[in-house]
Amino acid sequence: MNDNSSDISEIEMSNRTFLENEIDNILVLTRGHPFERDPFFEMIDSTGYAWSHIEHPAAQKFITSDSLQNYKAIVFYDMPGINLDTAPPKATFFEPNDEFKMSFINHLKKGIGCVFIHHAIAGWPAWEEYGNIIGGRFLYQEEMVRGVKKPDSGYRHDVKYKVMKDGIHPITNGVEDFQITDELYLAEIFEDDINPILRSNYEFTDKNFYSAARALEGEMFSNRDWSHEKGSNIVGWTKKYENSSIAYLQFGDGPSSYKNENFRKLIKQSISWVIKETG
Repeated sequence: MNDNSSDISEIEMSNRTFLENEIDNILVLTRGHPFERDPFFEMIDSTGYAWSHIEHPAAQKFITSDSLQNYKAIVFYDMPGINLDTAPPKATFFEPNDEFKMSFINHLKKGIGCVFIHHAIAGWPAWEEYGNIIGGRFLYQEEMVRGVKKPDSGYRHDVKYKVMKDGIHPITNGVEDFQITDELYLAEIFEDDINPILRSNYEFTDKNFYSAARALEGEMFSNRDWSHEKGSNIVGWTKKYENSSIAYLQFGDGPSSYKNENFRKLIKQSISWVIKETG
């Protein structure tokens, strides 16, 4: 999807719950990856939080303004920094400008809760520090990651798998191990910098995934001439970046996962946790 529209004045708000000065307003960022809007925002409504929605590239202007101070947390369901319209043969990658980088890092230093969902781990691929903020990176092409050359990441749609809790954490409170059918990633997970809270029983080996680079070349569902070392089975984690609390949930490819009551509970409790821990 090409991020070439939207204006900062066009901010979509939840008509049922939005109050301008309510303490726990959250901001939802999208664009860069297609999704079904109505079922997604119905899921966001189910959290009970007041929310506003803004798309890229207007989101970048919004973050460099003073308006972000009205929000307690940001939910990232976006994938900026990639123009998929040039693929095949290859996508175009671009960095955010220096003003955005500085403003975003400053907000994280001041403290704002951040919940990253699903394909958000693939955002801003040309800005390496963004992966350090999230705790991992999905690669659309071979890249250097923390000084080591890594192959493009893998993806697999409609995987039915079991989600297992890793220890005790407020985000997973009241959630038992559960089944879900969703897309999984064979990606770079920075295990030394995160606190795992959820794992999958799926086998994260290259034989079970398809090459992201091949997909952009027009060869969907292919792992031809592609190899990847065994990956992490962590599908949910928390971490700290500067003075901000971060949560990542790998679920959320489409309506079937949006309807999953466990996923809904995890999103709601992730928002609550990042707000409380950052505050």
